Amino acid sequence: MIVDNDLLSIQQARILAENGFEAQKKLATFTQEKLDEIVEHIAEAVEEHAEELARMSHEETDGGKWQDKLVKNRFVCNQVRNELRGMRCVGIINEDPQKKITDIGVPVGLIASLCPVTSPVSTTVYNTLIAIKSGNGVIFSPHPGAAKSIGRVLDIMISAGNSCGLPEGSLSYLETVTKSGTCELMNHRNVSLVMITGVPGMIKAAQKTGKPVIYGGTGNGPAFIERTADIGQAVKDIIASKTFDNGIAPSAEQSIVVDSCVAGDVRCALTSCGAYFMSEGEAESLAGLFFAPDGQRRKGMAGQSAQVLARRAGFNVPENTTVLVAEREYVSDTDPYYREFLSPVLALYVEDDWMHACEKCIELLLHERSAHTLVIHSADEDVILQFAMKKPVGRLLVNTPAAFGGMGATTNLFPSMTLGSSSAGFGITSDNVSPMNLIYVRKVGHGVRCMDAVAAESAGTGKQPKTKVNDSNMVQIIQQILQKAIEAIDDPADR
Repeated sequence: MIVDNDLLSIQQARILAENGFEAQKKLATFTQEKLDEIVEHIAEAVEEHAEELARMSHEETDGGKWQDKLVKNRFVCNQVRNELRGMRCVGIINEDPQKKITDIGVPVGLIASLCPVTSPVSTTVYNTLIAIKSGNGVIFSPHPGAAKSIGRVLDIMISAGNSCGLPEGSLSYLETVTKSGTCELMNHRNVSLVMITGVPGMIKAAQKTGKPVIYGGTGNGPAFIERTADIGQAVKDIIASKTFDNGIAPSAEQSIVVDSCVAGDVRCALTSCGAYFMSEGEAESLAGLFFAPDGQRRKGMAGQSAQVLARRAGFNVPENTTVLVAEREYVSDTDPYYREFLSPVLALYVEDDWMHACEKCIELLLHERSAHTLVIHSADEDVILQFAMKKPVGRLLVNTPAAFGGMGATTNLFPSMTLGSSSAGFGITSDNVSPMNLIYVRKVGHGVRCMDAVAAESAGTGKQPKTKVNDSNMVQIIQQILQKAIEAIDDPADR
């Protein structure tokens, strides 16, 4: 029998969205304590299968290292779970008795989530934990290149959640994945928010839904080594970050920008850490493996080791090679090394001083509008501040490996597998996405001033009027207040 997968996927999306909507309404009535119990149970279940899932995802995607995928799986099941403990996301989340203001956390509703082929298991687990922690239902559209791994971990989490009281249907996924089905899911009237992690090809479709979009993508993130940096440590950090899971971590460095006066020291340090500096011909051959002449990215290259990449490009490197380095001078549309390789490949730029390096970093960040994460290695607080103030980037990391600092492992940023990229104009937040990004806050404000005081303040007296304002002229007073506010906005002198 001939099966139309598009129609089947669309039908599944509709059914899941209808069931998920009803299930989420039940989930929204749960206390924070009950939601926390479910989160703990799910994390424990995944942790028992962490190595199996790491190996499975590595075999299915043929990218990265299973050992590093295991690190990410355990990071989510342990460090993230520890961070989530004690957080209040629903119900009363904050009270200010003096100002008489109360904040009530309310789930956004049903979330459509798309996860990447690069970190399929850890991202799926993470998005599940933060969704349920904040009382939201979530439906996944697995990446076709990692559908088995994502389906397997979701089956584990659904079973664990349901056994602990998770309403059936509040956590689910498309078993038949097509673009049509995914678009149907994102556009469904019952879906309140779309969360996309590392699937840039679906951004435009998500934006067309008219719903809020959280986009956690990869980015062309540079690392600047400034003259006051600890050169040896900076290079070690970059190599450790770029070789982790063979360079596919979302915040990992894609290029190095070096202060010219320390460029020689940086090259020596890179060489001692196993970096191989490619000739121009080798660099061109390697770039041809990643990108077709029309600029389209070729499949099957992300997450490969330096040795495998060199062999495919037709040149030999030493056995201890960790990363491949291409020395470049300009950021240009004709030079693919401004783009992200998602592999242990780095471009190296040398600039005269930190100001020129600053401009180079901006070029790299904006060239594909993929501003995400920037790293600076420096001991000069003034330079660090200038970078923080001027860079169009979601997060600035200082003296730390980008892959680990960005996800909150070596920094105090919220430990997250979904790193917002809104500085590129794609999503609603540039945060390390947490449960707090999946709620809205209902404000409760108690009356603390009478209209007499407001009227006196608007008149500029600052004193209580002797005559009490009665109901007959209350409307006039409010109109006067609003008129003054409008005039203040329209007054060019106030701009």
